[in-house]
Amino acid sequence: VIAVCTPWIEVSRSATISEIATFMTLVSSTITNCAEASMIRGIHFRIAGEPIRASGQREPLGSVSRVSSRLLGIAIAIATSAVVALAPGAGAVPEANATLRAAHPPKPRIHSRPIPFGPQRKRQMAAYSQRHYGERTWRLRRPRAIVEHVAVAGTADAVFNAFAPNRPDPELGELPNVCAHFVVSSSGRIFRLVNLRTRCRHTVGLNWTAIGIEHTGYRDGDVLGNRRQLRASLRLTRWLRCRFRIRVRNVIGHAESLRSPYHRERVRHLRDQTHGDWRHASMRVYRQKLRRLGRC
Repeated sequence: VIAVCTPWIEVSRSATISEIATFMTLVSSTITNCAEASMIRGIHFRIAGEPIRASGQREPLGSVSRVSSRLLGIAIAIATSAVVALAPGAGAVPEANATLRAAHPPKPRIHSRPIPFGPQRKRQMAAYSQRHYGERTWRLRRPRAIVEHVAVAGTADAVFNAFAPNRPDPELGELPNVCAHFVVSSSGRIFRLVNLRTRCRHTVGLNWTAIGIEHTGYRDGDVLGNRRQLRASLRLTRWLRCRFRIRVRNVIGHAESLRSPYHRERVRHLRDQTHGDWRHASMRVYRQKLRRLGRC
């Protein structure tokens, strides 16, 4: 609030608590007593955007009352907004962009360890997408789902070594090799293997629109029972889902892939293909914990 008796009193919507208090005191102590007299001297109360009256023109008392009421109303609204918006112990109203940032969870610490994904692998991914989804592209645009996986491997190194070579996968014999975007180790370290603008082969029927997260371990319980790994996984998943506006219900386990509304597969014999990791019962627990972290 900028409160200056001469020649204007102008109301702004960004202020500190002390400035709001000053303005409220000024309004309560002076506005009723001196408004009418001030109009005679050509001092005006102007709300930003309203026309300015010529100096020396007397303002009717009823208009002064209306202006006073509007100023008081704006001041009260600013004070209420400021008190709500301020964090405990803070002295100023956060800027709008700071408030927006606070609505999103912080990005967890992610270690970059990219697997080779050069032009040849991208061309193969585009050809794979054409065969399975009817669109020739390797790009991942607007992810709509996150799929959790158990790697059936004890270390992040083992996961990296399984994904890095570009060879036909042992299960379906297709190129490019399988991969996931992230792996979360048993110690809680997060590694990014593939950037989020690139499709990975991690879930039949969903590779066109899903982000894949691997977890070291051999069964669902290995992750759910490891506090550091589970905490890191939840933080990563929450950050991703908030970044891409993915609903909690679309955070699924590999074993739930056929239930996804985004599942689609052109190859007939693969339309019912899925895996057994992250069963529905395990994912109910996981999603419950994810919801407890709060909304985006």
